Order: sequence, then C-alpha cells, then structure tokens
Amino acid sequence: MADSVRDMMTPDPVQLQMTDSVQEAAQRMRAQDIGDVLVVDGERVCGILTDRDITVRAVADGVDPAALRVGDICSGDILTVAPTDTAAEAVQRMREAAVRRVPVVEEGRAVGVVSIGDLAIELDADSALADISDAPPNR
Repeated sequence: MADSVRDMMTPDPVQLQMTDSVQEAAQRMRAQDIGDVLVVDGERVCGILTDRDITVRAVADGVDPAALRVGDICSGDILTVAPTDTAAEAVQRMREAAVRRVPVVEEGRAVGVVSIGDLAIELDADSALADISDAPPNR
C-alpha cells in the first residue's frame, strides 16, 4: 500500500498561465481526458480550474471562452500538499478544506495532482468511490 502522496498523485499536471484562454483550458482538458488544469503565474501555482468552473463561471453566463482568461475564473487561494505528505495528512487537509483535488507542490513547483478518488483507491479499495474512480471512462 502506498503511504506518501507521491505514490498516489497523478504526475506532470497540465498547467496553464493565468493569461491563457478558457477555451485553451477546455481544449487541453479534452485532449488529455482530464477534468482540471493548474493555473500558474510563471511557475508558481496560483489556482486550479475545473470543467465545472468553466461551465458555471463562463458558459452559463454566456461569456466567450476564447476571450476569457483562466485567471479570471479559476479557484484561487488553494490548498496544496507536498509529495512527502502522508495519505492520511492529505485526506485530513482535503476534508477540512472541503476540496476534491489538490496540487502537489515541491520546492514551489507543481509536480502532481492528487484527488479524493486517488486516495480512495489506495486507502479504501473496496469503497464505492474507489470503484468509480478506478473505472475506465464511459464515453
């Protein structure tokens, strides 16, 4: 069983600059088959943008995603964890912050993303969340 966040995270997260368009974010999510991208200012993680953020904060308001910047709608002031944190520490911090996924940051740079699904697969493999998270996409 994995114990550190490094063992459970998805490495090499997709990162976009704050000034990149929301349309670019959506295209990258589609191409990589992911539901979130990290938003950076230079190399510093400053936010996370999810497919739900795009839907609720842009599309639902009728905003042109080609003209809107990811920095305008991403969730900022985000929780991060270190790759050396234990799974239990990550779970506790995510629970306290009520978030589903967090950037994994080492020496100021994003090295991965860990989600509650990733943690469930490792910590409670028999749970419904682990089953759902481990299932192939249903396109």
